[in-house]
Amino acid sequence: MQQIHLPSNAIPLQNTQQKNRISARWLVPFAVGVVLTLWASSFAGIAIGLQGYSPAQLAFLRYLVASIALLANAIVTRMPLPHWRDWPGIFVLGAIGFSLYNVALNAGQQTVSAGVAGFIISAEIGVIAILAAVFFKERLSRMGWLGVLISLIGVALISFAGETEVHVSGGALLVMVATVCVGLYSILQKSYLKKYSALQFTTYAIWAGTLCLLPAAPEAFQAISTAPTSATLAVIYMGLFPGAVGYVSWSYVLAHIPAARAGSYLTIIPVIALVIAWVWLGEIPTWVAIGGGAVVLLGVVLISRAR
Repeated sequence: MQQIHLPSNAIPLQNTQQKNRISARWLVPFAVGVVLTLWASSFAGIAIGLQGYSPAQLAFLRYLVASIALLANAIVTRMPLPHWRDWPGIFVLGAIGFSLYNVALNAGQQTVSAGVAGFIISAEIGVIAILAAVFFKERLSRMGWLGVLISLIGVALISFAGETEVHVSGGALLVMVATVCVGLYSILQKSYLKKYSALQFTTYAIWAGTLCLLPAAPEAFQAISTAPTSATLAVIYMGLFPGAVGYVSWSYVLAHIPAARAGSYLTIIPVIALVIAWVWLGEIPTWVAIGGGAVVLLGVVLISRAR
């Protein structure tokens, strides 16, 4: 039988690819956990930040902090600028995924309770699934959709625990606008993640989003002197962690798994937000909320098995 001789560099290349696959296998679940935990903490952070800042001021200062942190990293690592042809698309995604999303969410949480806001934001998984089907022909299996449905039921139990009725208000519509914005950002960034790393693209998009929020800068800087220290610390925390670290991790996840599946995991955010609000704000969950958390976890298990 004729022997096939591989090039001398073939084995090292195969070994490198195998190591990358093994690394991604462990890093993707870790990155998902980081995203869920940090983004869930944003609800409590926004509630505290709004005690000293308006929605636009809070959004600007949050991403000013994130931009400065990412700029320092870009200088140290000598991060290149994106190709000039990609600037318009990145700018639009930064405006949608950071500026409009955060202002709408902050404004919505002025009149909508955290539980209701969490439920509305969880509809992002449906937005992502629909957009992924339209743009990338991605599909979830029947078990996956069943898991999404069960998770949403659990989220509803958590969100409405202790509330007798929910009115469709302007605040609720603003939170729904934020939901559509983050869904669009999550889907449309995938094409750029073929050219840029998760860190690079997130850096560019956050810079763009911060530029769009510049009109709020003068009043935001004036508000710092009168805002409670807790509100300012919340802004710094949200800029560094849910902002910079959270979005870099989310881009990494989207670069390695289908968008529909990645979006499915976001249903667990309200459960984690419940625990964080308990620890950070002293909000004690009801038994109904705890039961809803168990239902959400059941749905996430189904989604995970369906992949």
